[in-house]
Amino acid sequence: METITLAQGGGGVATNALVERVFLTHLREFFVSLGEDAGVFSPHSAMACSTDSFVITPVVFAGGDIGKLSVCGSSNDVAMMGAKPVYINFGFMLEEGLEIALLESIIQSIAKELRLTGLKILSADTKVLPKGSIDKLFINTTCLGEILLPNVSTQALSVGDSIIVSAPIGAHGASIFAARENIKLESSVQSDCAQLYPMLAPLFAKCPRIHTMRDATRGGLSAVLHEWVQDRELCIELDEGALPIDEGVQGICEILGLEPSHLANEGVCVLAVDKSDTQEVCDILRGHSLGSKACVIGEVYAASKQTKSRVVLINEWGGKRFMEYPQGELLPRIC
Repeated sequence: METITLAQGGGGVATNALVERVFLTHLREFFVSLGEDAGVFSPHSAMACSTDSFVITPVVFAGGDIGKLSVCGSSNDVAMMGAKPVYINFGFMLEEGLEIALLESIIQSIAKELRLTGLKILSADTKVLPKGSIDKLFINTTCLGEILLPNVSTQALSVGDSIIVSAPIGAHGASIFAARENIKLESSVQSDCAQLYPMLAPLFAKCPRIHTMRDATRGGLSAVLHEWVQDRELCIELDEGALPIDEGVQGICEILGLEPSHLANEGVCVLAVDKSDTQEVCDILRGHSLGSKACVIGEVYAASKQTKSRVVLINEWGGKRFMEYPQGELLPRIC
């Protein structure tokens, strides 16, 4: 079994051989330029930029791996600003002893995701660290996107907005919980890891009044909604029965005492939309496989003294309670 060696991080013959054999074999077609210290591009309009680092364990999980996740995570961040992901940068940190076959399969996952949305690589870097310095493989990314739908912002959240979620929540977090070695569960739940731009592109073209968007990653749906109303004279009321939760995710949550709304997602977005555009937005989302279960879950209201900056759950009998804001680290290294 071939593994990564420290020599392959030294910048010489061994490094170039690894880059050529593993990285460029699968990623050459996506580079804007090769053999340069930086990629050059000419933006045609306003751009969105996001940087992220991925340290998930296990690096391969049901529904994806760290390579797929690194592209989806950064791509989705710029898409949430109404942008088409266009360019991406990579920094790969490899642990000495990492199996080359595993690394190659992860790079293949990256290539598949880049091809899906036409993303191009501006620059990339590889470092090898001594065994024990990191856990197998970490990836840092920076994604640039061209703004297609301007003025999408958390500050645009308005009274009367409908809150829409694009898909059932909690699948990524539930699948990672189930995969951890110390949690002995058998489940068919898979991560929802996916790039959201293909689902959102027709929405951006129609230009409905989308005020705010966010992909509900760490902290899940609850963290997103609390961040939206934090320190503002607003509250969000949710129909608890409308929250889309798949049976497998619900089962894992009941066993472990978790709230599905606190679990991370990697292919689910939350939208705040002008009420008059709600039906059109839902119809467009449902036209794509990723959004087939999109639904309205609540509305934005002017806050009272008691509900200022809060998220309120309303049950089927009309009872109300505050949704808890996630605290602490529910699950380290979820992304």
